[in-house]
Amino acid sequence: MSNMFSRIAMTNSIVLLLFSLTFLEHGLLFQRVSSLGINYGQVGDNLPPPDKVLQLLSSLHINKTRIYDTNPRVLTSFANSNIELFVTVENEMLPSLVDPQQALQWVTTRIKPYFPATKIGGIAVGNELYTDDDSSLIGYLMPAMMSIHGALVQTGLDKYIQVSTPNSLSVLQESYPPSAGCFRPEVAGVMTQLLGFLRNTNSPFWINAYPYFAYKDSPTKIPLDYVLFNPNPGMVDPYTKYRYDNMLYAQVDAVIFAMARLGFKDIEVGVSETGWPSKGDGDEVGATVANAAVYNKNILRRQLQNEGTPLRPNLSFDVYLFALFNEDLKPGPTSERNYGLYQPDETMTYNVGLLSSSSLTSTSTTSSTSIISLTSSASTALKKGKQRLMYWTCVYLLAIHMLIRRSY
Repeated sequence: MSNMFSRIAMTNSIVLLLFSLTFLEHGLLFQRVSSLGINYGQVGDNLPPPDKVLQLLSSLHINKTRIYDTNPRVLTSFANSNIELFVTVENEMLPSLVDPQQALQWVTTRIKPYFPATKIGGIAVGNELYTDDDSSLIGYLMPAMMSIHGALVQTGLDKYIQVSTPNSLSVLQESYPPSAGCFRPEVAGVMTQLLGFLRNTNSPFWINAYPYFAYKDSPTKIPLDYVLFNPNPGMVDPYTKYRYDNMLYAQVDAVIFAMARLGFKDIEVGVSETGWPSKGDGDEVGATVANAAVYNKNILRRQLQNEGTPLRPNLSFDVYLFALFNEDLKPGPTSERNYGLYQPDETMTYNVGLLSSSSLTSTSTTSSTSIISLTSSASTALKKGKQRLMYWTCVYLLAIHMLIRRSY
């Protein structure tokens, strides 16, 4: 009898191992990518309510999102969810928040009532305060950041909520090759203060990086495959000899080199925005559904691998895709209203391979122009996985049956 139980135990072990391998093979479809977030902009008059947005993000297994304000409806709707919010102090509020008392009131009314039920992990103080066109608010940045951080300390929230600011690539004087990265002289003083603050508070330096803009401006000089993360010869930095197979990583490393030139080599860098428009005006070269799908799909694949840049190969970094929805009220060229992975009615603009839980039981209707569909292949893989599980279940039961018969 003991021999029979030994055989059963061995069979159990083998079958459990096979079950584990089958799940491991297909588990990639459902894992949360901890380093991937998405920007949830709300500049539209036809967007779904926040509770619907929460359902969508949850079904896509996205656990980080960034909003551009502290909208109470969003903060309330996202309570008791697994999604971490990165909220924003609007640019026009910075002058008033230089005052520590105003900053304390802001934290007390905009953050504290919702935390910790709503997982607020970061506060972006402004957004792209320095651009090529306007730098009038940059002087308010550090006083406002220090006041807000001080308010977090007073309310006991500084251990949980980081304070930083997203920067445009305009802060760089040079970005090519990456090893030549340096800040513009007119912002170097502010950047030194910012980097000191980030080091002291263990917060990341955020950059909004769009390889699309570089390609649009020089489509005959910059290879499309290089900006889309497609296979390509890449470029080699002549000084470091690092090879770059995509522009985004080169831009991130240019920022790291720029920080190092100011004496800061240990600060984490994250990408607070990156994306590709699916539609544009006549002069917006490359703004197509096909390119947008490929760019964002390849970003997703890289984030699944948790890889770093050539300069920091063993250090993965957070990336927030821009954006969740097409936003019809955004000003500017057509591209500005067409960065969304989804239309306002929650249908996909194109498929980048984010498998919605609901798609396991029903087939979603997508745009007829969508050319990338990882969901169909994922569903096929899932079906095969279920078939294998059924097969090995039968093998298991048959083995148990044969062992019991032999024991008698």
